[in-house]
Amino acid sequence: MTQASGIAASMDKVRADWNMSRESRFVRRRAGLPSMGASADWHYRNEFAYYADIEKSRDMDRNDSIVGQTVDRAVANIVQDGFVLDCKTGNKSLNRDLKARFLHWASDPEACDIAGEMTFHDFETQSCRGMMIDGDCVNLAIHGGSLQHLEAHLIRDNSNKPNTFLGVTKNQDGRRLHYWVQTEPVDPSHQNGSRGESRPVMVRNDFGHRILFHVYRPRRASQTRGVTAFAPIFELTGMFEDIQFAKLVQQQVVSCFAVFRKRNYIPDIPGQPPKGYGAASKEKTADGTRAIENITPGMEIVGDYGEELEGFSPNVPNAEYFSHVRLMMQMIGVNLGLPLCLVLMDGSETNFSGWRGAIDEARKGFRANQRMLVERFHKPLYRWKVSQWLAEDPALRNAAKKSRVDIYAHKWNVPKWAYINPVEDAQGDTLVLQGGLNSRRRLHGERDGAEWEELSSEIIEDNALAIEGAMKKAKAINSKNQGGTPVHWRELINLPMPTGVQMTMQDPNVIELQTEQAKQKLQTEASRV
Repeated sequence: MTQASGIAASMDKVRADWNMSRESRFVRRRAGLPSMGASADWHYRNEFAYYADIEKSRDMDRNDSIVGQTVDRAVANIVQDGFVLDCKTGNKSLNRDLKARFLHWASDPEACDIAGEMTFHDFETQSCRGMMIDGDCVNLAIHGGSLQHLEAHLIRDNSNKPNTFLGVTKNQDGRRLHYWVQTEPVDPSHQNGSRGESRPVMVRNDFGHRILFHVYRPRRASQTRGVTAFAPIFELTGMFEDIQFAKLVQQQVVSCFAVFRKRNYIPDIPGQPPKGYGAASKEKTADGTRAIENITPGMEIVGDYGEELEGFSPNVPNAEYFSHVRLMMQMIGVNLGLPLCLVLMDGSETNFSGWRGAIDEARKGFRANQRMLVERFHKPLYRWKVSQWLAEDPALRNAAKKSRVDIYAHKWNVPKWAYINPVEDAQGDTLVLQGGLNSRRRLHGERDGAEWEELSSEIIEDNALAIEGAMKKAKAINSKNQGGTPVHWRELINLPMPTGVQMTMQDPNVIELQTEQAKQKLQTEASRV
């Protein structure tokens, strides 16, 4: 029996299970996990911890030397100069009208923001920052046509309402019905005492259009609220700042010491106290008193009897410190979607190919965040604005009723990035167009968010203006130079020629003479025949 038990025990250890299923010295025990699985919200079932983590992240953004600036770099790459609206109703005149309406509203803080402070681009920037630092934020459509930006801590409910979690009420299918919003006190000194009951705000209006735009980046479908991007690196960033502070203190301390004292044992001389490092003081402790040496940079130390003074110049920080700091900044940056060269805004760590490869990988994450902003904020907001304009303008309602018109159809051209290698990238775009691999409107929309219809009109108008000016000036020159060689308008302007096309400028008189000579030659040959 003993032998069988030993065999069974041995066979139990070699079963082909997942290694992660068995705790060992290599598989650490992870606390706080539901034994039978749970939704994503289970991990923030403690509401106090959720809102406390938001404030911790905001403090890190305010006070840490690296994290806040890293978020700024990420937001600057994601939002840039803003997202560009491209209306697709099927009617060019209607497209121009809708876009003009939106641009007028978006660029006017008094119309766009209920507080009269932010433009639509500011809402884009604040929404992106709120998503990364707090975990989420809400932009609320107000009845008058403006927006109200609500930070994450204002979405909460003080009472235990059914089917409500962290200020969000959903039905059994997970469809969001309304959010509970608290009023922000004007005086921050009354932050904790003047908050009243939360008021419910519906997610959709009577027409089914969203009027509450929740900007967050869920990692699981069952996640109700967003979680700060600092969550996986919170301990790392805190220790990074501690190490930085400790190294600075160490540098200050070693800067105060210029010598080491070496001394042999010498009996104390009566009436002659031992020499210290300068003015000293005493401090009472539980064990008695202790002397405190008041050291300062640049101080002179006088040797005591029998002492030998030796120079002291430590290497602080040491060489290994810099590689360790780079590693920690890489770990911080990769969790925020930035390579080290963008975190430091320094390309000396790599060559051009390494820089370009790192930037290309980072842009994949930027594009994912841009798509998320479009789906959760821009698209539903535009549909709400169009529905508002339809309710206010009978002419727009009549235009929307026309056949082949989809009044809500549109596209958002997300911001792109400048060429890393302008010459090669531009040549690549030229080959793509010549080979018919992409259209001009799509290429420009992907590159810089520009509309080809608008861009081509500008190119034609610019060229027409230049040609008309050159023709007018050439005519004025020829009228003053009667009998001389006429000036062609192309001599006054340098317009780019299509790829592969060359043109040579010649004197018109020479061309006319060559033509006459050719005619005479043909007539002579014909008479001989």
